[in-house]
Amino acid sequence: MTGAEQAYPAPAKLNLFLHVVGRRPDGYHRLQTLFRFLDYGDEVRIKVREDGVLRLLNPLPGIPAERDLCFRAARLLRECTGCRLGADIGLVKRLPMGGGLGGGSSDAATVLMALNRLWRLDLPRPELQRLALRLGADVPVFVFGRSAFAEGVGEELHSVTLPPVSYVVLIPPVQVATAEIFANPGLTRNTPEMKIPPLPKGCGRNDLEPVAIAAYPEIGEHLEWLRQYGDARMTGSGACVFAAFPDQGQAKQVFAARPEWMQGFVADGLDVHPMYVEA
Repeated sequence: MTGAEQAYPAPAKLNLFLHVVGRRPDGYHRLQTLFRFLDYGDEVRIKVREDGVLRLLNPLPGIPAERDLCFRAARLLRECTGCRLGADIGLVKRLPMGGGLGGGSSDAATVLMALNRLWRLDLPRPELQRLALRLGADVPVFVFGRSAFAEGVGEELHSVTLPPVSYVVLIPPVQVATAEIFANPGLTRNTPEMKIPPLPKGCGRNDLEPVAIAAYPEIGEHLEWLRQYGDARMTGSGACVFAAFPDQGQAKQVFAARPEWMQGFVADGLDVHPMYVEA
């Protein structure tokens, strides 16, 4: 016997800036970044199973179930709570892999939040965030559920309110391996720390951008084109690049002017995750 399938949003994120401010003894990089969600992303579909089986309905090509973030999120939540229920998990994938938009992390966070409700576990948000960090540094912000100034490896989160804008997001035809970018000896790792959450307009940069462009020139091509129209930069470790505009009309006008071979989308910024519920 199973429950009805339900669909849940897994929005994209942007890093409005990303600074590498140091390195911890364990090798992880210390970051400061400003996260913002978009009203565009993947969709996770879940049906509860009473037989305890966890099953991915459409595994991503080349990724075994044991490594899939959605499967790992469901398994971790069940192991940590002793829940005996299972789930069928399907994914409508719109966000590119290796794009810096947080697709896999967002999918995993949505699985955690959805199953926390569907399995009636009622774990508080801070506990879900701790579980999320075990899945990856970008997963906690999606559970946190609000635009955030982040520190540490990305898990120290401070809520911020950002002005309403629309974004043009371009998707270069490359997949960037995050570990490769962070391991590059040319990466700047000593950007001075900000002491307070900064004003978003025009502040900061992405310290990973020069290294990513050197490894993937396509990123530089997309940035160069988009910078004709505004302060464009790369999100995360790449490959996607973005620029903000006051409204959707201007964003769509710029997007329509792009060369035919450039892929991407227009989306509004969100300050609150679609699944956010006040505790």
